[in-house]
Amino acid sequence: MASGSQTKPITIGVAGGSGSGKTTVVRTILERIRPENIAYIPHDSYYRDLTSLPSDQHALINFDHPDSLDSELFIEHIRTLQNQQPIEMPIYDFSTDSRTDKTILVQPHRVVLVEGILIFADQQLRDLFDVRIFVDTDDDVRLIRRIQRDISERGRTVESVISQWMKTVRPMHLEFVEPSKRYAHVIIPEGGMNQVAMDMVVARIQALREGR
Repeated sequence: MASGSQTKPITIGVAGGSGSGKTTVVRTILERIRPENIAYIPHDSYYRDLTSLPSDQHALINFDHPDSLDSELFIEHIRTLQNQQPIEMPIYDFSTDSRTDKTILVQPHRVVLVEGILIFADQQLRDLFDVRIFVDTDDDVRLIRRIQRDISERGRTVESVISQWMKTVRPMHLEFVEPSKRYAHVIIPEGGMNQVAMDMVVARIQALREGR
């Protein structure tokens, strides 16, 4: 471990709907707490590999349901980092819906930062967090951001993004993501653009680090 400390790291979860601004919150925490103090792992890296599934059946998979994610491995990796051991984080290729043969070595640090849409919907997972942050953003804003991201980063069309939104993203948000908001310690409207909220969150994280 970089710091040489033998105390358990502080584990922070950042959740919220697709396009809510979770990544901006994470980026702000990384900048303010400093990356050398943080082990960052996104739930998105742990989607199940669909290589064995015929390509024409990929469209039938509900990627917004908890079962589409390998949360067992995700939980194992979080606990490994909490026990001050490194992990080999998988790399997921969203253009082929497959897990690549490469991994990213994540070293343990004083703060474990976890990001994901569904991380508060699973009790076994959310119980791992010392601080639970939910990013709350209006649906129309989230949809626009989702369209922009999936076109530029994942090679999808506007029609396919909207279709997926209506068939799975929105229903799963209402069933799993929105209800999980009640488990948050902090709810941040507008995400990382909310400077007052981010100042309070960062101050709390710093206080927890010093208290340990």
